[in-house]
Amino acid sequence: MKAMKRRYIMTVLCAGAAAAAALWCSSQSIGTAAAKYAAAPLKTTADKMTVVVDAGHGGMDGGCVSVNGVAEKGINLAIAESERDLLTVMGFEPVLTRDRDISIYDQGVEGLGEQKKSDMKNRLAIINEAENGIALSIHQNQFTDSKYSGAQMFYSRRNHSGEMLAAAMQKQFVSLLQPDNERETKPVDDELYLLDQTDTPAVMIECGFLSNPEEAALLESSDYQKKVAFTVLTGVIEFKTRN
Repeated sequence: MKAMKRRYIMTVLCAGAAAAAALWCSSQSIGTAAAKYAAAPLKTTADKMTVVVDAGHGGMDGGCVSVNGVAEKGINLAIAESERDLLTVMGFEPVLTRDRDISIYDQGVEGLGEQKKSDMKNRLAIINEAENGIALSIHQNQFTDSKYSGAQMFYSRRNHSGEMLAAAMQKQFVSLLQPDNERETKPVDDELYLLDQTDTPAVMIECGFLSNPEEAALLESSDYQKKVAFTVLTGVIEFKTRN
């Protein structure tokens, strides 16, 4: 009886979260997805999974810059904060590597190079503490040719669960947000430190290209950032239901 009551409570919470997300994101495809995920796979609080949300860059490290002069770091953080809120309501346990415009290097470390190394090691430590969890590193892409657009997922070649997480994310971006996106998930080796140095299922989510004028304008808007966050949420749920 108690188990049935817990399942009922979680179903009501998830339905409410899905409805809120539908209104929040204000998109037909997103709204359809919200209805689909009303019966989310998280049945009780005992099923909570830790999700590390890493907002790439921060502080002196602005990341790439959009064609409109907007630094990547702020876009990453806005998406990560929305992601945290959605994950919380849906019953996950989100952990942000940063919740403001900072680099998380150790105190006393001097020089941009050493600060970056310290920052990355501290992000990795947070990811590695997510026992039985997953990690999402939020980033934006850039290229010399402005015609390129679309989200793309990167994962460690040696991490099979990371590959499955990347596939779930790419699928959701195509089905909910970017129907013309034909990009494939990409395996990496030691060129992406956070993915290479963890056994936690992890994916780097390049949400789009800041070098593309149309996509940059979208990624700079609060409405689209929330749509990206909800799309990522559905990717997390898709991954969890299959693992």
